[in-house]
Amino acid sequence: MRIPFPAPLRDWWSRRSLRLRLTTAAALVITAGLVGAAVMLVAWLRGSLISGLDQAAWQRAQSVAEIVDSGRLPATLPAPGDRDITVQVVDRHGTVRAASPNLQGHGRVFFFPPSTSDVPHAHGLSRLPEGDTTGWRAVAVPAGPRADPVTVYAAVPTEDVDTSLNQLTGGLAIGVPLAVTALTSVVWMLTGRALRPVEALRAQTAEITASDLSRRLDVPSSADALGRLATTLNDLLARLEGATQKQRQFIADAAHELRSPLSSLHTRLQVAARHPDSADWDALAPSLVEDCERLSRLVDDLVWLARLDARPRIRRRPLDLDEIVFAEVRLARGRTRVTIDQHAVGAARVDGDADALARVVRNLLDNALRHAVRRITVSLRCGGGTAELVVADDGPGIPGPDRDRVFDRFTRLDDARARDTGGSGLGLAIVRDIITAHHGSIGIEGDAPGARFVVRLPAGSD
Repeated sequence: MRIPFPAPLRDWWSRRSLRLRLTTAAALVITAGLVGAAVMLVAWLRGSLISGLDQAAWQRAQSVAEIVDSGRLPATLPAPGDRDITVQVVDRHGTVRAASPNLQGHGRVFFFPPSTSDVPHAHGLSRLPEGDTTGWRAVAVPAGPRADPVTVYAAVPTEDVDTSLNQLTGGLAIGVPLAVTALTSVVWMLTGRALRPVEALRAQTAEITASDLSRRLDVPSSADALGRLATTLNDLLARLEGATQKQRQFIADAAHELRSPLSSLHTRLQVAARHPDSADWDALAPSLVEDCERLSRLVDDLVWLARLDARPRIRRRPLDLDEIVFAEVRLARGRTRVTIDQHAVGAARVDGDADALARVVRNLLDNALRHAVRRITVSLRCGGGTAELVVADDGPGIPGPDRDRVFDRFTRLDDARARDTGGSGLGLAIVRDIITAHHGSIGIEGDAPGARFVVRLPAGSD
């Protein structure tokens, strides 16, 4: 059962150091364990001692009962030895027939019935008239003939047991806190030593800045949780360093790509502004528009990559991929004279984002248009739970060693040609990221002539 704590106390406790919280928890466990052990020890010892007293009283009562049965009962019973045992023999009328010396001259002091079993059944008495002892254990056994039955009572004082238990309790009251203090101190020191490597890792981590992610933490030699933690942190630092380098390279490449059309625009406009009379605006306008369109495409690509890097949730819904392919092929035909064959496009239904998948088809067609000589072939089929889209051109193709590299950002196998045709080196990178977000795959398959891009996506439900 969870014990509720007030919110201020819970907040205060959560702000304490881990070492203090661990030590406090250990101290509570140690205290509970030692106190529980002390209580059980006292209870067990008291039960054992009281059982011994009951057995002694029972044996004394049995011996007196044997005297009664023998018919030689004296008025004063002999003392049993070193034990201060009180005995009374009472008949059925309540008359005291015999008593131990310490109860001579007293009337009946025991009134409970005798036990008929062979197991001692003792009664606790607070006081007897014979002395100042405040605790007694008394038993009763039947004796005598049926015609004249009597009850033999025997009582043993518990003073010695009480004294021993009080001494033990006093010793435990002093020893348990001392033991708790000593063990808590040991836990405090051991916790400090155990957390020292953690503090060292924290200090090393605090020294690592964003400008120096190449540093690594010292991995402890022991193959324990701290060693695994240090290894994991180093792996995290390596991933952060790689991501940071990738981001910096991306920013540098983006700045470089933006600078070229911006410089061209700036130079042409500056010349036209300085020489307005000689500027041929009819000839200048198309090139300016072309540079602006190139900037627009580049910025659009950068926005797409930024969204994909942010790992947005893909808006998945059932859609017909063939309809997206037909629409993009129709748009592509309007800006090229290259033949685009779509006869092999069949029905295919997938779960995904329509805008993102349209971007995939558009980028693949744009890439094919930049390299195709006369013909582009687009096919789409669905089978075995997979939708397969293929965009192939009859261009120069892509060498085998470069087939993975073309999906990297700002990668051009022919930089001059790519810039002339408006390529930024981001289209295929966007395609790969979108397909990956849809749990699909993309690759370049087949040999020359041309390049054959194959996209595979999980088929959707009808």
